[in-house]
Amino acid sequence: MNNNLDSVLRYLAENRLKLVTAESCTAGLIASTLAEAPGSGSWLDCAFVTYSAEAKTGILGVKPDTIERCNLTSEEVAREMAEGALRISRANVAVSDTGLAGPSNGDSDIPVGTVCFAWSFEQDGKVHTFSETRKFNGDRNEVRQASSDYAISRIWHYHNQVLGAGEAKFA
Repeated sequence: MNNNLDSVLRYLAENRLKLVTAESCTAGLIASTLAEAPGSGSWLDCAFVTYSAEAKTGILGVKPDTIERCNLTSEEVAREMAEGALRISRANVAVSDTGLAGPSNGDSDIPVGTVCFAWSFEQDGKVHTFSETRKFNGDRNEVRQASSDYAISRIWHYHNQVLGAGEAKFA
């Protein structure tokens, strides 16, 4: 396990954060990476792999209109995925991704390697959601791994924004 992951896991434990993932293009890799660490039950609640539009709408409650207006690979869909996962779990943190890992983009104009992320936090009865879009290079599995690593690495950053600490560093 790398030092960055160790630091994020320590941060989750120290802040009593319980995580749920809603994954599309990473297909469970975020949750799997977190579960590799001993004691993962203390910070990992559950994980949803929602590859299809039907799974996103039926399980996570993503609005079909959002998918139609914005595309499956969009921050809007990622945000609704994270908020839906938070709503149907016992977690207080949700991480989601949706994107195109490749090898092709089908008939989409969106470039292969484009991944949209969202992080939702429940704090004092309010939900705070942040989102980003990133483009990763490499083959399908390299894009998936880079996406998983990135999603995990940003948890502390956005949680600190919720807490009002800005760009606080973690140990």
